[in-house]
Amino acid sequence: MTTRTDDRASPLIESRDDLLSVFARGEKPAERWRIGTEHEKFVYRLADHRAPSYDEPGGIRDLLNGLTEYGWEPVIENGNVIALSGVDGNISLEPAGQFELSGAALENLHQTCAEAARHLDQCKAIGERLGLGFLGLGMWPDKTRAELPIMPKGRYAIMLNYMPKVGSLGLDMMLRTCTIQVNLDYSSEADMVKKFRVGLALQPVATALFANSPFTEGKPNGFKSFRSHIWEDTDPDRTGMLPFVFEDGFGYERYLDYALNVPMYFVYRDGKYIDVAGERFGDFLDGKLPQLPGEKPTITDWTDHLSTAFPEVRLKSFLEMRGADGGRWSRICGLPAFWVGLLYDAQALDAAWDLVKHWSIDGREKLRHDVPRLALEAVTPDGETMRDFARRVLNVSADGLTRRARLNSAGDNEGGFLDPLRDVVAMGMTPADRLLQKYEQEWGGELSHIYEEFSF
Repeated sequence: MTTRTDDRASPLIESRDDLLSVFARGEKPAERWRIGTEHEKFVYRLADHRAPSYDEPGGIRDLLNGLTEYGWEPVIENGNVIALSGVDGNISLEPAGQFELSGAALENLHQTCAEAARHLDQCKAIGERLGLGFLGLGMWPDKTRAELPIMPKGRYAIMLNYMPKVGSLGLDMMLRTCTIQVNLDYSSEADMVKKFRVGLALQPVATALFANSPFTEGKPNGFKSFRSHIWEDTDPDRTGMLPFVFEDGFGYERYLDYALNVPMYFVYRDGKYIDVAGERFGDFLDGKLPQLPGEKPTITDWTDHLSTAFPEVRLKSFLEMRGADGGRWSRICGLPAFWVGLLYDAQALDAAWDLVKHWSIDGREKLRHDVPRLALEAVTPDGETMRDFARRVLNVSADGLTRRARLNSAGDNEGGFLDPLRDVVAMGMTPADRLLQKYEQEWGGELSHIYEEFSF
């Protein structure tokens, strides 16, 4: 989740146009489109697989401090190091200590994969010294909520208190899940709309290909992506497939109206998070927020608020693709490859839209609901298996990457980063299917082997 790294003063919001400007200022010509990749991983003690606390010797704070050896600068909240900033982006903490790199905005996927490799090498080097390992999955496979620590970030205390009031699985989302996301640009409002629609309609494909969370508290949970299922019962006011995105007239204005109706979590003032959970941003605009009577919001308050909506695709000054489980190194490279191939080539974008533009709202919702449990065995609104449909989508993405023609020093384009996803389709086995097979056969129902075989 977003971490504040800049406390500079921000202008007051004077009009609705100021709110819309956040979206409009994201518009960039194609030659300036960039790729921002975010990936999370679980941190555990090598000795006993326990999730380390923030304060303990060799814990999360020491891990953050250790990474400053590589030039990362600490971000402080209430005297605690809660994030790092550097040339490769930002490193931040999820609520239970999940470790996240929000990567820099890069020009091509070769750079993205090199960035991920640098980060993982640094983490492993410091982790080896501290006795820490890193697990690449979509959900803690064996931990109860009670076994997990809480990181000292003010916004998390507010969210942890609010989540049980609006859904039964929100705490699991915060404490027990990891994801890979990619942030992409658009050239205009019309380009944003088309990319948003394609991204939203095809998000279940990414969920199926990356499904990697089949265990809860040491046992199979009946899902391939339990992480994705969790979002179905987290908070209906800020999650989901956003049917209005496919309606005529969708654009910045309509997303603005949606975001204004998402209940607030907090306001950040003087280094502290003020609990305003459940309040309306519209009341804040009118100076009627009960916790800050008479005070009006700034642009930074608005961008903070935009980060607290969690639909399958999210608009800020870029588009975030949010449907994939966490995974190991090749999948960190594979997710941006999947979406860049589809969304950063005009021909591929048109072809992708042709695949899904006729689907009904009900059909999209059913696919979104079925995929967490069934993954490649789910059936699209056209009656095609997800496995066969994903193969076609991957071909469109590969063609887009070929036309992009971003080559590395060996003359390879970016298409090779799709190979792990092609393997999923060719074998008919998601990462979750492979885990379940090992659990039932090689591991004899003993899940602790997952730490040996599926760590970074």
